[in-house]
Amino acid sequence: MITGLDHVQVAIPAGGEDAARAFYSGLLGMSEQPKPAALAERRGCWFTGGAAVLHLGVEHPFQPARKAHPAFLVTDLNQLRNRLTAAGAECVDASGELPGIVRFHTTDPFGNRLEFQQA
Repeated sequence: MITGLDHVQVAIPAGGEDAARAFYSGLLGMSEQPKPAALAERRGCWFTGGAAVLHLGVEHPFQPARKAHPAFLVTDLNQLRNRLTAAGAECVDASGELPGIVRFHTTDPFGNRLEFQQA
C-alpha cells in the first residue's frame, strides 16, 4: 500500500547541472543534496525544499516534459511569480480551474513544465 511520495524525477540534458543549480537553488531557493556515490557518476543533481524532493536525471536523448510535471506548494505565490518573471520566465496563471486552488505554470531552463500552488 502506498504511504507517501519519496521524490519526483525530471529529466535534464547532459551538461545541464549548472543551469539546474542556478534555477532550482538560486531562483527557487531549493537546497541541493549530495547524490550517493553509486549514483553520482550518472550526473544530474538532487534538490529539496520543505517536504518536496526533486531529482534531476540526465536523459539521452533529452526531451522536456511539456505535460507531466511536479506541482510545488509555496508560501507566497505572488512573490515567486514576481521572481520568475523578473528572471525572464513566462508564468501562466491557472487559478480558477480548480476550485479554491491558486496556481500557475512555468518551465525550467530545459522546457520542463512546473506548477506552483499557494500553500
